[in-house]
Amino acid sequence: MALKILDSCINCDMCDPECPNGAITLGANIYEIDVDKCTECIGHYDQPTCVSVCPIDCVKPDLDHVEDEDALLAKFVRLHG
Repeated sequence: MALKILDSCINCDMCDPECPNGAITLGANIYEIDVDKCTECIGHYDQPTCVSVCPIDCVKPDLDHVEDEDALLAKFVRLHG
């Protein structure tokens, strides 16, 4: 499943440069994750880097965009060939 950044985000800018898919951008108030680009770092890393670098633990699974590992890997292939 894709990830999302909660409203508790403090805009620390730790997650944005860590995303290998360019899925994280600064929104109107907080950073946001584009579900069409988020692969939870499958194809790049063992764990989502945004989760590991977030100092306040505000990156969580997006229950509105549930995807299994095969779907995330297919998205990785679509994004990166």
